[in-house]
Amino acid sequence: MNRGRLSLGKRIFGTLAIPLFAFGIIFLVCAVRGVVLFETTRNWMAFFRATASVMLTTFALSINLNSGRFDFSIGSVALLSSVISSTLALWLDLPAGGMLLICILSGAVLGCISGGIYVISKLPPIIVSLGVTLLFEGAAFVLTDGYGVSFVTKAKLTGFPGVRNYLLVILVALAIMILIFDHTKFGYEYKALLSGQSVSVNMGIREIPNAIACYMIAGSLMGVVGFLSATNTGTIQMALNFGSIGVMFTAFLPMFIGGFIGRFSNDKLGYLLGGMIAAGISLMYAKLQMDSSVQQIVTALILVVFLIYLNNENKLVELRMLKARKTAKHRG
Repeated sequence: MNRGRLSLGKRIFGTLAIPLFAFGIIFLVCAVRGVVLFETTRNWMAFFRATASVMLTTFALSINLNSGRFDFSIGSVALLSSVISSTLALWLDLPAGGMLLICILSGAVLGCISGGIYVISKLPPIIVSLGVTLLFEGAAFVLTDGYGVSFVTKAKLTGFPGVRNYLLVILVALAIMILIFDHTKFGYEYKALLSGQSVSVNMGIREIPNAIACYMIAGSLMGVVGFLSATNTGTIQMALNFGSIGVMFTAFLPMFIGGFIGRFSNDKLGYLLGGMIAAGISLMYAKLQMDSSVQQIVTALILVVFLIYLNNENKLVELRMLKARKTAKHRG
């Protein structure tokens, strides 16, 4: 779909239709059950924290997945970067801002390591990412002696959670991602490689540096995710035997929603709106006190229904056009 051929009204409608429909259903379900979705400030804080985390995870997952590189290691990057940053922050008595900076830098370094292993080994990315996941999970376990990290009493670090700070993270991350991927040489080369890898390489675009840069950007984003999770609870729990992989599954629904919305506006904005939908659904689960097994089933059903629609979208358009022709012929 060519965005340039759509009117402004259609672009706005296409961008907002799914979020408005989703939140309409969410508020309706809550009203039927007699609960208020945003009853307290803590509800708003939980909503925007989840939005930020899911949006950043979706960014990180989509960067490599759109290039055909399925990366299971992003959760382990968030884990290890938060362990490194919190350990240094406690040792150096740094404020939350210092811990965030270290999280971003360590996440970028870990992403570079992951990308470097992929480039050097020349193995399928899915195999490399599984090995890297075990490596980073093991490193986090060793660094903490298996006990994790706790800084509940450190007000400098636990004072970050708040609606304003989460909104700042969301807006800054969104602006940076749009700038990097839509308005820089790197972004143009990234899109060219997506469109035609062989042709782009023959034109002089260097695939390997671009791939490593993608891993670094994804790693820095997951560093922020690790920071948000750690500062919310004041603790970092260890994950072994692929325990960190679950983080990436929170991004699938927002990624597909964002890709659809991107046809009308911008895929990064779509990932934000998808993250807001996922956060709203999670808050609804919490307010309704639904069992985790029921949550997983409902989320899976929503994802499957949306994928079925995307897979049959062209057929539905053809049916609508055929019906319109029959109606016009009948009137004629």
